[in-house]
Amino acid sequence: MAEVRDFSSYAEKINRGDARDTSERGTSYKERIRSHKLIVFFRTIIIVTTIALLTVVIYVSWRDKEYSEATYTKGAPITNGSDAKIVSLNGYIVQYSKDGVSCLDSGGQALWNQTYEMQSPIARTCGDAIAIGDYNGHNIYVNNVSGALGEVDTNLPIRDFCVSSQGVVAAVLDGTDVTWIYLYDAQGNPLANFKTTMKDSGYPISISISPNGELVCVSYLYPKDGSVTTSVSFFNFGSVGQNSIDNFASAYDYPGVVVPYVQFMTTDKAFAVSDDRMMFYTGSEKPVIQVENFTGDDEVRSVYFNESYVGLVYANNTQDGAYRLQVYNASGNLVLTTYFDIDYSEIIFTNKQIVIYNEDEFILKDMNGHIKYQGVFESPVRTVVPTATMNKFILVTKTSADTLILK
Repeated sequence: MAEVRDFSSYAEKINRGDARDTSERGTSYKERIRSHKLIVFFRTIIIVTTIALLTVVIYVSWRDKEYSEATYTKGAPITNGSDAKIVSLNGYIVQYSKDGVSCLDSGGQALWNQTYEMQSPIARTCGDAIAIGDYNGHNIYVNNVSGALGEVDTNLPIRDFCVSSQGVVAAVLDGTDVTWIYLYDAQGNPLANFKTTMKDSGYPISISISPNGELVCVSYLYPKDGSVTTSVSFFNFGSVGQNSIDNFASAYDYPGVVVPYVQFMTTDKAFAVSDDRMMFYTGSEKPVIQVENFTGDDEVRSVYFNESYVGLVYANNTQDGAYRLQVYNASGNLVLTTYFDIDYSEIIFTNKQIVIYNEDEFILKDMNGHIKYQGVFESPVRTVVPTATMNKFILVTKTSADTLILK
């Protein structure tokens, strides 16, 4: 008879061993998955970080690139008389004189022209819009890069005017006993008006309209207590200002100070320049003072701006340079003081660069004041037109619109 053995004890050991092996295999598998996920994660972080660092390095290298040569490409022949003035209009070229105005593309090809007769034409631009008016005359012609938008007949002598990006015109007009400020749409229809007198509000010495045409800033000069005071006043012609008397929004007085220049940078950013300070305002409905910078007793020679920066030029006459350029950002902070020696005809802020030029030579600086290029033009240049490319510029001469590329 066969012997019957008790395998229960042995089976328990086997089962315990199988369970332990299964547990160990499961734990090992989970650890391998976790380890793989960690490897993928860190590998991804390394790749992303490397790409980001390379991007930053390439961008900084591109941004801070110095150029050693300039190449010129002759453009289409153009004609501009000695009395013609040339302005850059958002990448296009506008020529105007006493007889008319024309618009050219960046290659010098004529897009449109308009004839008129003026004694003292003045041009004001904003975005794609340009308004050309006759100082002491009655007519303002409003255009954009596509052509004529309309004509304004003021019926009163024009003392000053400005234009919004949609073609809305704000004009200072000389009445018999009062000075009027009128708003017109691009077709010449009156939108609003209010009068000013030296006794009640003062004489308007500078005016600016916001790009969207809703805010108007006026610098009023009036006598007070044997001296002069300037009031920088804002008027709202949007929905917010409809319930205010004369569309008044806000005002700031500066006793003993003349403020001959006010200007909008964007729809909610404006600045003003006086003989001893610079003020920045913010707000799209009722602008408030943002910062006031005292600039000292040095006379401001010129003011240049775009939507991001404002530059004040002073005579310097030191070993640093003949001129000093102080640059402020839209928040009113001084971000750069730099020096240069050439007798400039214009300064342009574009692509976070500064172009300083006259008809014979030019300097290109970055926003740290570092010179990226300095050289002379092949032919006398009347106007430099920036492009979207940092190292490419259109040069308008008396006979052609040439392309300059820095390398």
